[in-house]
This record gives sequence, structure tokens and C-alpha cells, in this order.
Amino acid sequence: MKKIFLSLTIALAALPLQMFADEGMWLLQLMRSQHLEEQMRKQGLEISADEIYSPDAPSLKDAIGIFGGGCTGEIVSPKGLIFTNHHCGYSFIQQLSTVEHNYLKDGFWSNSYDEELPCEDIKFTFVIKIQDVTDEINTRISDGRITEQESFSSAVLHKIAEELFSADTIEGKQYLRPQLLPYFEGNKYYLVYYKEYTDVRLVATPPSSIGKFGGETDNWMWPRHTGDFSVFRVYADKDGNPAAYSKENEPLNTPKHLSISLAGLNEGDYAMIMGFPGSTSRFLTSGEVKSRMFSSNEPRITMRDAALKIIREEMEKSEAVNIQYANKLARISNYWKNSIGMNKAIVENKVVEKKIENEAKFAEFARNAGNNDYLTVVEKINAAVEKNNRTLYLTTLTTELISSVEFILRNFTSHSKTIIATPETAGEELRNIFDRLHNRDYNHNIDRRIAKSLIPLYMSLTTPEERPALLNEIEKKYKGNWDKYIDYVYDNSILSNKKNLEKFIKKPTAKKFEKDPAMQLRDAIFGTYMGLVEKNGTFRKEINPLHKTYLKGILEMADGKPIAPDANFTMRLTYGNVKPYTPRDGVTYNHYTTIEGIMEKEDPDNSEFIVPSRLKELYNTKDYGRYAMPNGEMPVAFLSTNDITGGNSGSGVLNARGELIGLAFDGNWESLSGDITFDKDLQRCINVDIRYVLFIIDKFGGCQRLIDELTIVR
Repeated sequence: MKKIFLSLTIALAALPLQMFADEGMWLLQLMRSQHLEEQMRKQGLEISADEIYSPDAPSLKDAIGIFGGGCTGEIVSPKGLIFTNHHCGYSFIQQLSTVEHNYLKDGFWSNSYDEELPCEDIKFTFVIKIQDVTDEINTRISDGRITEQESFSSAVLHKIAEELFSADTIEGKQYLRPQLLPYFEGNKYYLVYYKEYTDVRLVATPPSSIGKFGGETDNWMWPRHTGDFSVFRVYADKDGNPAAYSKENEPLNTPKHLSISLAGLNEGDYAMIMGFPGSTSRFLTSGEVKSRMFSSNEPRITMRDAALKIIREEMEKSEAVNIQYANKLARISNYWKNSIGMNKAIVENKVVEKKIENEAKFAEFARNAGNNDYLTVVEKINAAVEKNNRTLYLTTLTTELISSVEFILRNFTSHSKTIIATPETAGEELRNIFDRLHNRDYNHNIDRRIAKSLIPLYMSLTTPEERPALLNEIEKKYKGNWDKYIDYVYDNSILSNKKNLEKFIKKPTAKKFEKDPAMQLRDAIFGTYMGLVEKNGTFRKEINPLHKTYLKGILEMADGKPIAPDANFTMRLTYGNVKPYTPRDGVTYNHYTTIEGIMEKEDPDNSEFIVPSRLKELYNTKDYGRYAMPNGEMPVAFLSTNDITGGNSGSGVLNARGELIGLAFDGNWESLSGDITFDKDLQRCINVDIRYVLFIIDKFGGCQRLIDELTIVR
């Protein structure tokens, strides 16, 4: 055991022989041991590693945080001002929008702290401490307190995190939460302390015609002309500690904020991103890549195709529905298009073939090392994956059905009948459940349409043995007339409307409750889903130790070249350069775009390409202020070779001096297989230029107070 982890330590810490500087979502705490500072200096870095990350003093790390539940934001002023992407703030902007005050459509620019709008259910989270606890976990495995399989369990790791956190004497523990995760497929473990602020307010946002310009059409595409940014602020109590929203709270005084550079950028300039990439799978086998294509992506595309068709049709009919479903459309379509692009890129970039080649090299290494575990591990992984493929396919189908049909997802369960056991409180509880379902973003008839499309589609893609028995009974009873059955459910459930609800509340009985058609449907589908979850859990127990062995072998085979662990929504650093690319013969894309492209794309009959009149005025008069390029053009977006994925959205792009030059917001279409394999020639990060962000805030939004609050350098 000790020998195994000694070899891992050497592999992680040794001086690199060669590497692609652009590839890797690197752990900040390993910058020195992996000699990343030396590599970054070769690329152009001008500041020290301690200025980027220091456990003992303020550093750039302290200006970066988790925005909401799945994005990154950065602090850009001493008063807790946050820059992030428009699409990261989109759901919160949507929640604040009404037909009368449609901030999605019209934008929002506050003129004082008092005008900044409180947001519900939003957090901004800082990293406070990072600790290597690998030895602690290995000791617990060695002495039998936990098994190796349990070392992958979220519940077990959470319990250990709480134990270690409880024994820590760090100040302000009441405001911190610990998280313990495996890295390198369980070959390393880090304990991270987070500090969450829950009073976060909307400060400014451009209209969607700027922040979402190009819409679904331009998503994942280059050239890009989207002003994808929004501005929020962290508030705290008078002592600077996290606190629930209160008028007495004050803007957070932060120990570190990012300076903003207006010096511009050129091809080849150093570019660095710090953020929270969500998930990558760089160490998949060839069998796992094929499984991703056919058991995950294909059923997701099929189900979302159907749901999106209905949502788009309904959103065109009404502004109110457009507000209701704006965030849902963005959420569903994002990974629908991602899945399409990923499958296309896997084929065109020959990802499976390259994986097979790498597996052959790994097998040769294993034979030369005389290590039978390494020699057989890929075959074992692929065999286990093949066996689980149909289960994964069904899991994807069922997950998409549940998440797309809200009346199923948020309805009663059979356990809810305990509510009516106490009649004196049943009415209030049932009304609360009804209100949570029929919230401002729910439309019963649109959801009905989606159910009429997706349930028959689900039936066509499954066999009678694979689906809930109830659905087979209904198909027989209604002779395949799913519209008739779904109308019955949506009209007659206790939760269908207030009339049904109040009628039940007057005389609640367990018998009536148990016969509720929506509750029966939900229980049946969730029952099937939980059965699939159990099967996938068994699969994970088999595959996790195999992956741990496989990656241990890969690290040894690397012979000292540093390797970054897969992303897991923890803080990472990626570095590279501003760079164009050539996606195919005869086509080369420039590394930046300008406002000219916005005017070229304008289409007043297409909601995705409407250009605000104020922006056209500024363009026509060339009123770009100090934000223009030296040649007088107004930059909008630029490309860099940084290695990012979902979760990096909103991450600041920093220059060689650690100054903010842009916000990362997307990847390019040709490299959508990038979560699986990095292609240094094709993979690009799409960023909104910080000069365009400030131009919109200043000249378009007229929000000079925010410009004055920033630290701007040339």
C-alpha cells in the first residue's frame, strides 16, 4: 500500500518532461509540486504562484467564488461586486421579471445600493481552506474503519469531513462547511472549507438582446457576438459574516478583488482562468466513450427534441409564457445541443479510435511492467460498461421524462398520505404543496402538452418489461389513447386545480388519496427509476475500483509528466494563450470579433438576433469611449486555448499580470468532445471581452457608478 502511494506522489510531483501547456484543469494546491509556475512563465505569466494561490495571505483565489449552484463569479471591487455570465444569472433575473418589469427583455441598471434587487435561493461561495487528507483516508482503509468501496461513497466521505472539521480549531467555523472529495479516481483526497453568502443582489444586467444575442443558434458556435455578462453583489452583516437577507446588511468588504485591464489583447497573449469546472471524463475507455454516445447522449437528444418543440411553440404565443419558460428553454436546450455536438465531434475527431490506440500503449506498458492488474483493467471496464449499457439508456430516458414533465416530478408520493392523518393541519400542508407545484413558472396546459408527447415517446423506446407495469395497464385500458389518459390525469388529480384541492380538503380520506391518478403515475415512474438507480449503484461499485487501478497505471506510465485530475466542481486553474483556429480545410477563424458582426447578424424578425436601438446608435456614432481597440473598432469576444467545461461559465480570464480581460462563457462546436479528450488544435474557450462588458455598462446602461467602483488599469 505504501509503495503504491509513494509512486503516485512521485508521479504527481516530478518535473515534467513534456506536456501540452493548454490542457489541464489544474489544482492550485499542486502548482509548486507539479512545477506549473515554470510552465506558466514559459507561456508568459508575470506574477508569482503565491499571488495566484496562497493558504496564508490574500491571493487571486480569494476573488473567485461559486456563483449560484453551477457557475463561477469573480469579485471586481472592494465592495463585493460580482461579474459573472448573463446565462449564469439568467434564472435569477427571470425570477425577478414580470410583464411590467421584464428585466430579461429590457435589462436592469441600478443607480444605488438601495435599488439593487434581492434574489431568492442564490449563494456566492468562497474557498477558505484546502487540505490534503489522502493519508487519513488510506489509514482508515488500511485499519478497516472503511472499505475501499466506501472511500467513493458521498455519505461516508461527508461523515469523515464532518469529523475532521469538528476537530479543527479554525476561527469562524459556524460560517463554514466542509467538503471531502476523491481526486484522480480515488488516488488522492482533499478536504475543502467553503464560506457561503446567501444575501446576493442583482446590480445590473443587459437585455437578453445583448446578454443572450444569438440564442440557441449561436450557442457553442464561433464567431460569437454575445455580451454574456451580468452583475451582482454580495451582502453581509455588519461584521462581514454571512447572513440571510436584511435591509441592515452591507456590501461585503472583500480582502481581494480583481483589477480590470483595458490594455487589450493580441494573438499569443497569456490567458489564465480560475474557476469551478463541473465535470470531465478524460480517463474514459473506448467502451465508455461509446456508452456516452449511445446510452446517454442519444436518448437525451430524442426526449429533449420533443419537449423543446412544444416549449418553443408556446413561448412564441405570449410574453408571459416567454418569461415563464425562458430559463427552462435555456436549461433544456443547452445540453441538448451539447449532446448533439459531442456525438458529432467524437466521430469527426476519431475519439474512439484514439482511445483504442492509447489503450494499446497502456497494455504494452503493463506487459513491460509485469503488472497483470493493469493488463486486464481496460477489458474489465469495457465488459462492465457493455453489461450496464441498457440500464444507463433506460436511466437517461426515465430521468428526462421525470425532469421534463413537472406534474410528475412535483406531485404527491404515496408517503404524502401521512399528511391527511392529521386533519387539523392537512389543509394548510396540501395548499403549500399545491402552491409549490403551481408556482409562477408552471403552466398546467403546457406541461400537459409535454406529457402527451413524452409519455408515448417513452413507451415507444422501451419494452413492456422495462417500463412501469401501470403504464402497460393504462395502454391496454385506454387502447393506446394517451391523450385521453393524460387529460384524465391533468383534469382529475387533487393537484390539478384549486377546485379539486378544496373539494378534497373538505373531506380528506386515504382511499381518495391513494386513487389520485397523478400520484399513482408518479409513484409508478419513480419506482422504476429507483430500480434503475439501484442497478447503477451496483455498477458503480464494480467500476470505481477498476478506474482507480486504471488511473494509477496511467500516472505511473506518465513517468513524471504532470496530469490534472478530472473536474469535479472544485477550484481549478487553466492556462493558455489567445489564439485563432482552423476547424477545416480552407477555413481559419480570427481570434476576436467586433460589434460589426452584431450589425451583420441583425434580423428584426428573429428574436435571437434583434439589436437594441441604443446599441445601434452607439455603433452609428462610434461612441465607444476608452473601450475601443487602437484601430477604433469595438471588440466583443475573443478565443483562448484554455481548458474549460460547464461550471467555468462566468470565470474571469486573466492576463499575465492577473488582471481581468474577459469572462469565459462557452466552448466551440468543433471541440464538444473536449470533456472526454482535449484537442490542442481545435479546442477553444469563447470569452466576452471585458472592454465590451464595460462599454455596455457605461455607454449603453449609463451606469457610471459601477465604472467608478472598479479598479481599471491600462
